[in-house]
Amino acid sequence: MGWLFLSYLLRLLEWLIIIRALLSWFVSPHSRHPLVVLLERITDPILRPISQVVPVLGGFDLSPLIAILLLEFLQRLIGQMAFM
Repeated sequence: MGWLFLSYLLRLLEWLIIIRALLSWFVSPHSRHPLVVLLERITDPILRPISQVVPVLGGFDLSPLIAILLLEFLQRLIGQMAFM
């Protein structure tokens, strides 16, 4: 049961990263809107370390894409461990 909860939590985190990336196209990066602040607080612990390692390419921050790929990998790993 714990594996399933963790899988759902990782999926939710993926969606929050996607929403944050989409909002970045429409909302000022210095916005103090409560939704933006909440998304930053939740996703920064994952995105910030990746951003420090992966450079911005052509004006695009690839850290959300890399974070989503890593979360997908973790979900698959958890799924395999749950059936062992």
